[in-house]
Amino acid sequence: QATLAESGGGSVQAGDPLRLSCTISQKFFSIYAVAWFRQAPGKEREFVGAFSWIRSRPFYADSVQGRFIISRDQYETTVHLQINSLNPDDTAIYYCAGTGAYRSGVYGNPSHLAADYEHWGRGTQVTVSS
Repeated sequence: QATLAESGGGSVQAGDPLRLSCTISQKFFSIYAVAWFRQAPGKEREFVGAFSWIRSRPFYADSVQGRFIISRDQYETTVHLQINSLNPDDTAIYYCAGTGAYRSGVYGNPSHLAADYEHWGRGTQVTVSS
């Protein structure tokens, strides 16, 4: 069973940066993409971005372009989410999720749909105070 584990969350002040990490156990699955989602209280889970193993590059939701940076380490076992200029609206539980499957659309582009990811971490809380 593949496992993913998030780390790096915490309580920060508005304007601070934060880097989250997703450590991946690849032993049992071939990766197509690893994504980051977030879920704020009372809201639906939201795609923020993903790293495509096929295209070896990150993709982002339009709402976070420019502030969020996704990267993968050279060993392909960790995917990082750097968040700059945090604001209270970024307060949420951040999840990483992995999939081994291409679903639809342009081959190599990650899905934005949570239902397309079969492996999930438990999440890490990010709280931003003004």
